[in-house]
Amino acid sequence: MLWSGSVTLACYGRVIYLCVRDVESASLIQPCVHTMPPPASPTKASLLWKGKEKLTEHVEFDDLNPIITYRHVLSQNLGVRDPLRVIALCDSDAFYANCEMVRLNVGPETPLVVLQWDSIIAVNYAARKFGISRMDKKKDALKRCPELMVVHVATYKEGEKEPGYWENVDTNTHKVSLDYYRRESMKIAALFREELPGCEVEKASIDEAFIDFTKPVREILLQRYPYLAQLPEDALDDLDTPLPPPPFISWHGLGSLIPINLPPAPPPDSPEEKSDPKIDLLPSDQEEAIPTGNSSTTPLFLEEQTFSTKTSSVDKLEDLENPAPTWHDVALSIAAELMDKAREEVRIKLGYSTSAGISRNKFLAKLTASYRKPNSQSILRNAAIPNYLKPMAFQKIRFLGGKLGKAIAEVYDVSTVGDLLTIGLEEMQTKFGEQSIWVYEILRGIDRNEVKDKGSALNKSMLASKNLPQAITKPSEGQHWIRVLAAELALRLRDARDISPNLWPKSLVLHARKGYDSGRSKQAPFPFTKDASVDFISNIGNKLWRDLVGNNSTLNVTNVQLAFTGIDVAESGQQSIEGFLKPPSTSSSKRRFSISDDKRKATSSRSDGNPSNTPSEPVYVCQRCRKTFPLPSLSPLEEEVDGAADASTYLFKVKLEHEDWHFAQDLASE
Repeated sequence: MLWSGSVTLACYGRVIYLCVRDVESASLIQPCVHTMPPPASPTKASLLWKGKEKLTEHVEFDDLNPIITYRHVLSQNLGVRDPLRVIALCDSDAFYANCEMVRLNVGPETPLVVLQWDSIIAVNYAARKFGISRMDKKKDALKRCPELMVVHVATYKEGEKEPGYWENVDTNTHKVSLDYYRRESMKIAALFREELPGCEVEKASIDEAFIDFTKPVREILLQRYPYLAQLPEDALDDLDTPLPPPPFISWHGLGSLIPINLPPAPPPDSPEEKSDPKIDLLPSDQEEAIPTGNSSTTPLFLEEQTFSTKTSSVDKLEDLENPAPTWHDVALSIAAELMDKAREEVRIKLGYSTSAGISRNKFLAKLTASYRKPNSQSILRNAAIPNYLKPMAFQKIRFLGGKLGKAIAEVYDVSTVGDLLTIGLEEMQTKFGEQSIWVYEILRGIDRNEVKDKGSALNKSMLASKNLPQAITKPSEGQHWIRVLAAELALRLRDARDISPNLWPKSLVLHARKGYDSGRSKQAPFPFTKDASVDFISNIGNKLWRDLVGNNSTLNVTNVQLAFTGIDVAESGQQSIEGFLKPPSTSSSKRRFSISDDKRKATSSRSDGNPSNTPSEPVYVCQRCRKTFPLPSLSPLEEEVDGAADASTYLFKVKLEHEDWHFAQDLASE
């Protein structure tokens, strides 16, 4: 009987493996192991910097194939230095346009754009075929595509509690609302968390999320290859013994595999929209991507998923030049399986197509995500990092597009990452300071930033802002915009309370300015209330507006902002301010306060003239010491203008001050 197989001789550190593999089953026959004696002197690798120490010599990429040991596989948390770390960045394709397609039940073949006032802010892929891009004017887009569907973003307008899709929107009376897109973004992130247990999911922007697959990938790795869970009997270095060579990897169906030895040619400018231009690291839709098979997701854009014949020739060349797989490659392949399934669930359940990049850290995952779009995922192996980074314009990297990047380009007369790899760390730190080690590392694909799930983290503030096309010149004109901004804050607080019911903004802040001046601000305590209605918020906002503008008869305000600050979770059992306000009984009022008969008569006369029908004024009663705090005397005009909201605000401030007094007394007694 003839046997066909392969024999591999591999050296990992001081360990030599002789591996025999059956070709048909791709199964690994028990390897032979030989351990070499330790070197007599430190190797060069031990002289390289660790952490923030300086290098003793110049290197380009020195960590692409680290020695992975049993300790790495069996450790529970190695952090950002884990050699098996796998990070993905998942980006929603043409997100705003896709949201409107889902809302209107529009198919992917219908060209659609999203409009904000007179400018296009989002273009779906069907519309891009006609040469339409973001920031085009509506009339120009309709000339290119007469059947184009144009959708204006939702807007707030005075008198409406929620934003809507109105006709004849006007920037002079309406305010843009992105609340629908925020809610859809939260749905996608929530579904990722549901479909990827054990992964950290960090929302990077409204249409992007980082996902750390390291923990579940390690668990699956030990399940599929149980021999990694036990140390070999002849392991001389105990847990620091290198792992045996990894198995064969089939990349079919896992996404686009970025080439190792063929650097991607500079692609044409991609029209793919970005939510933040500062992190637009690399153009997408590069033709040199190597498709490793159709994704399990059903293509929404078939023409963009069809690859040319020259790609197949690249694929054949890549097969010839592929190095032996590494255990990190195995980890990437497992993460690609998980990512593909999660993306498919988002497409089926929510209707959104996404594109993902999978690599060893956040920086490289972001680069990889833009490699091929839409409805795709790309994989960047460690061995492919050098040729992928070298031709890239380094000033497209986040934080290197400003003054620092310009200074580096001028000092060294360089433009690409490859040009800068010849600059040593010591020289770079001499010219640009010790912190330039970050630049040195990022150029070599090193990023130690963690993926942090911010799903449970509180946003400490909510801001509603309006740049006014026509300046406010009279105090009375400000109330219109106070109410519009209050409607946005009311809706956003209500949405946030759907997730955390006891959210409580401690303060309401009003800010007004002219042009780019610093402007002026006023703030007031915001009472805890379950019903933070538009009326309730705007009443406090109008009071702040009156305090802000004072007696000025003429104004020139070009920007108005209303914000919740100090957002926190109220204690369990927290009552609204009304729960602390109760009318005192007549006997208790007489017993605790010396109120003159004249003042009582004056108070009674403010009603319909019948003292028996006079409602008792609210007071704050401390539940600890039973002390009662009444409202100060107000003129009839003040009562009519300020209303009940200001009474609650005043007593709430008194409550906070009195509780602080109790706290100080408790500290003194200790």
